[in-house]
Amino acid sequence: MTDPFNPFKFGTDVDGEFFTDRTEELPKVRQMLAGHNHLVLISPRRYGKTSLVRKAILESGRPAVFVNVQMAVSASALAELLLKSFLSVHPWERFKESLKRFRAKPTFTYNIETNGMEVSFDTSVKGTVALEDVLNLMDEKSDPQNRLIVVLDEFQEIVNLEAGTDKLLRGIMQLHKNINYLFLGSEESMMTAIFEDIKSPFFHFGALMRLRRIPYDDFQRFLVDRLKAIRGDKSDNEARTILELTKCHPFYTQQLASVFWDLCERNAEQATVQRAAEEIIRGLSAAYMILWSKQNRTNRHILAVLSQGGKLQSIRDFPSSTVYAAVARMKKDGVIVRDEEFVLEDPFFALWIRQSMQQAAIGLPAS
Repeated sequence: MTDPFNPFKFGTDVDGEFFTDRTEELPKVRQMLAGHNHLVLISPRRYGKTSLVRKAILESGRPAVFVNVQMAVSASALAELLLKSFLSVHPWERFKESLKRFRAKPTFTYNIETNGMEVSFDTSVKGTVALEDVLNLMDEKSDPQNRLIVVLDEFQEIVNLEAGTDKLLRGIMQLHKNINYLFLGSEESMMTAIFEDIKSPFFHFGALMRLRRIPYDDFQRFLVDRLKAIRGDKSDNEARTILELTKCHPFYTQQLASVFWDLCERNAEQATVQRAAEEIIRGLSAAYMILWSKQNRTNRHILAVLSQGGKLQSIRDFPSSTVYAAVARMKKDGVIVRDEEFVLEDPFFALWIRQSMQQAAIGLPAS
């Protein structure tokens, strides 16, 4: 009898049996894709937005284009990413004549390492022109009965491209009939401003959906069902311990469960969830030290308080305006997130801070 494989996965998009059931959210995404409206999905980083969307798209059987807007340094670069992704779904040979009509002429280069085509545009033409040509091609060549799905991840970064790019995109997208657009974002304040501010070009352009942490009971069942194969009757208590440490954060829960599983296979008798957490922290200690060293005095004080489970209101060493300005900056950097309350994004970083503070003052008995 072969040993059961590790049923937990982290670090990349999860699907199939690794996917943690989003029993409420998945039907909503599927329903939105079935219609002609667009979807705005907001959550902190590593909450599983992309995994949720990919699962819904795979179940729909429709072609899809995924682009991370954060990786585009200009409107032209965004056009290149979109066209490259589109041509991985629809071979470029089918659109030769249409490509010839582009005002910004694309150049294609075969990449032997990826077995795909690289795309670049004539830099003498405005990037927004290339972007308009690409988006209109995608809509024109999409099958009305099998509409293309275009996923724009980290869409809040659109504000960092050339001025007016957002207005251009809105003007083009509102005319498209053969595409469902999905806008994913991890900066809630920026995404809300883009889609909820009446002065924004994208005001109410899509249905707004916020992805929260997976409910405790759902996640607990998910963990127990998988841990039983290796932990038996202990799986219930160990699942609860995992969730107590990770606070139901999707990424870190999968990470801790995965490391715990491997630890059980190596040393079942001494394996505990706490030992698995310690193993994670040891592996990331150098990175945490660098992250801590980059914080100023105010930030460190706030992080220390939050890592202990404290509230911002309890901080009296600095004016409230200074505290909340610092929190806003760390939230933008992804160090702090807000769910029901402000917490450190990484629960293992919080553990590292607590341990480091305890170890910073250690007495030694006299010899």
